[in-house]
Amino acid sequence: MATSVPAPVPALADRAERCADRLREADRVLLASHIDADGLTSAGVAATALRRAGIPFETVFKKQLDDREVASIAAREYGTVLFTDFGSGQLDAIAEYERRGAFTPVVADHHQPADAETEFHLNPLLEGIDGASELSGAGAAYLLARALEDDGNGRDNRDLAALAVVGAVGDMQASGGELHGANAALVADGVDAGVLEESTDLAVYGKQTRPLPKLLEYATDVFIPGISNSQRGSIEFLSELDVDCRDGEDWKRWVDLSDAERQRLASALLQRAVERGVPSGKIDRLVGTTYTLLAEPEGTELRDASEFSTLLNATARYERADVGLAVCLGNRGSGLDRARELLRNHRRNLSEGLQYVKREGVTREEHLQWFDAGEEIRETIVGIVAGMAYGSDGVDRSVPIIAFARKNDEETKVSARGTGTLVRKGLDLSAVMGEASAAVGGKGGGHDVAAGATVPAGSEAEFVAEADRIVGEQLG
Repeated sequence: MATSVPAPVPALADRAERCADRLREADRVLLASHIDADGLTSAGVAATALRRAGIPFETVFKKQLDDREVASIAAREYGTVLFTDFGSGQLDAIAEYERRGAFTPVVADHHQPADAETEFHLNPLLEGIDGASELSGAGAAYLLARALEDDGNGRDNRDLAALAVVGAVGDMQASGGELHGANAALVADGVDAGVLEESTDLAVYGKQTRPLPKLLEYATDVFIPGISNSQRGSIEFLSELDVDCRDGEDWKRWVDLSDAERQRLASALLQRAVERGVPSGKIDRLVGTTYTLLAEPEGTELRDASEFSTLLNATARYERADVGLAVCLGNRGSGLDRARELLRNHRRNLSEGLQYVKREGVTREEHLQWFDAGEEIRETIVGIVAGMAYGSDGVDRSVPIIAFARKNDEETKVSARGTGTLVRKGLDLSAVMGEASAAVGGKGGGHDVAAGATVPAGSEAEFVAEADRIVGEQLG
């Protein structure tokens, strides 16, 4: 008998139970998932739950789920296919194969559904829960995992909440400072299960692994003149503090400091931000909620949800989703070593991509800005580079940014990024990408604050004009 999903998400309980029942009836399941951090954690959560429930399965990953990829999944001849972190937006194609009797789909997703229906569909948007900010794909997979619990095995699946939180953070659902909505139920489960700690801390990336000067130098979400993007300025700032920031010749990391030392450093950083004229609204963003995975060693990428998600992204962006899944499933040997190697390469490529954007600049339209990286930036990371460049010199955060990268001779990848402020004013990049790409013969979608598309090569100028028009209409 299955246990109930977490009480704070009652609206999705029936859907989760129906999906779980279908999976229990299957002789074997093909688990198909997306390849980003949310997709990898979705697969990790679902795979663990299927294994614990004794359901045979095989896993495949897809960079995108188009008609061709749905056909390839159907050709695998599995009676039941579980889609995680995608599937809703492709229900029109999936439903066609379901009608033919090729397979029965079970979808655990959070993206905007296509205009088609299927019986086993677990998506927060179907129950009025925001899939862009309140529940990620990994969260949907987690609710399915809770519904798959078997009272006879003496354990529940609440420990999987840690992976689900990593997925939500990787999907930028904590961009407002903390996870909220249905995600808060996952956090509560993880805390109750003893696998998560939720605390208020300095809201900068790299507190587990980066030496203090690098931690401050690269903390540019809230730009502090004289410290952000300045190695010398960061070192001078740290040297002036009444904090022992060194361990012999080496710089300490944030995690190496005592609570009192962290408090002094954080207070000094906030004071410096005030002195340098950083607006109070931005200063408030220097402090936020941190999600710590208590089962992982201190000082590693896996201890912090944000760093864990970045590690997973580094595997997926280089066609090694198998490595990311291995880490999600607990491989702390060769799998983790390979993931760290990919992360080092990923960081190098991101740095080179960011330098390219700074060197070449962006083109400003009336309602948006854009750059075309051609083959200079990998199409799998151009969206991340766009996000990193957002707000740097020459890039305006008052309008969304669109980035192009060559996918192949026939297609161009498009990535778009916005801000929470713009979304509150009416921006919906999922609609922008969907409508503008359709106008030039492409296809796109995603979330209101971040979305993507694939368009025919050579249609970039027409796409920009259409996207600029749509953004202008949205923002009034």
